[in-house]
Amino acid sequence: MTERTLIKNLAAATDGPVSVSGWVDTVRDQKKVQFVVLRDESGAVQLVNPRNEEPDALSETISGLAQGTFLTATGELKHDERVKLGGVEVKLATLEIAAAAIPETPIAEDSGIDKRMDWRFLDLRVPKNNLIFRIQTTLEHAWRTYWIEHDFIELHTPKLMASASESKAELFKLEYFDGAAYLAQSPQFFKQMAQPAGFGKIFEIGPAFRADPSFTSRHATEFTSVDAEISWIDSHEDVMRLHEELMVAGFAAVKEKHGEEIEALFGIEVTVPSLPFPRIPLAEAKRIVAERGYQVPRNDADMDPEGERQIAAYVKEEFGHEFVFLTDYAASIRPFYHMRHADDPSLTNSYDLIFNGVEISTGAQREHRIEVLEAQARSKGLDPEELDFYLDFFRYGVPPHGGFGMGLSRVLMLMLHLPNLREATYLFRGPTRLTP
Repeated sequence: MTERTLIKNLAAATDGPVSVSGWVDTVRDQKKVQFVVLRDESGAVQLVNPRNEEPDALSETISGLAQGTFLTATGELKHDERVKLGGVEVKLATLEIAAAAIPETPIAEDSGIDKRMDWRFLDLRVPKNNLIFRIQTTLEHAWRTYWIEHDFIELHTPKLMASASESKAELFKLEYFDGAAYLAQSPQFFKQMAQPAGFGKIFEIGPAFRADPSFTSRHATEFTSVDAEISWIDSHEDVMRLHEELMVAGFAAVKEKHGEEIEALFGIEVTVPSLPFPRIPLAEAKRIVAERGYQVPRNDADMDPEGERQIAAYVKEEFGHEFVFLTDYAASIRPFYHMRHADDPSLTNSYDLIFNGVEISTGAQREHRIEVLEAQARSKGLDPEELDFYLDFFRYGVPPHGGFGMGLSRVLMLMLHLPNLREATYLFRGPTRLTP
């Protein structure tokens, strides 16, 4: 039996016997010749069967093929520059059907997003959608390579928790034997625990859960969180430097491996960002946005979505950059564990990273002094006794440290200019979607 050849490797193969496997994309059943476009995970190729005057088994099989049928084809590979699809074709000898598809497909190119999500496994056969997850693989590999080359340790933190790590309002509560547990909103406390453990630099790419009933294009109830935490920092500037270097490494790898394909299928050019990324204090960013004619509704609040779009437009115009760090957030809108400015306790050593007009990450220097941490918890209305397991980290010595958490699907969505997060998530989970 001829060994299977991936379709992407046919162009480099010599003419002669070949075997390819995949699913039927289209069939053109003409009077004198039949064409089948077969697609596998790497590309598509044209199969050709000249018809005989009398019907035969092969031509009848081809006439009965439905889109989506998985099969193996053997025949003669022939290079022909006139063939638009890759400059090669296979003259058929045999077809072996592995699994026939139902003729009527439930979705089409113009189907709505919800319908396509219902039939996600069919939706993912589209080359454009397939490419998203090859890009995701390259992006994550580049990030891991950066971390490992810089002596980071990879952790896998638990997703079942006894108490909240962030906001209790956004927790999923579930039965846990005779008690209750919560799905982790973030690995925040656990990645901080690695600092007094002496790990120094850690990272994790893993699931996180938010019981947020949002139906926006950028929210999900389950998402993949990209996290890092490092010891021995002087300020959040050290975290931002790590963060921007990581993004450059990821984007450079994606552009090198997939740049041409992205341009062909998405019509966009991936830009590797220059270093350093622009940095703008939040108060200044709000002033800039106001001068552009938009007033953020509350002066004591975070930047809202329109404000993010406006400051991103300003940065693009002024610096030619798709990224911007908004820094120095007010302590009133940041968690109790963010370190405050030494000269202004109303501000924190923290930032949000905005990419193409949307926030993709929050980072900060953490407060590591136990007495200050307890006081900041009390100022937020929290009872330090309820945080004992976390505060214990700081009672036995912990170095100055900081880190960030970032949404993987948001990065992909914004990199590829996709309309919403669902397109960039393998299987999306939201308030009304738990299947497939």
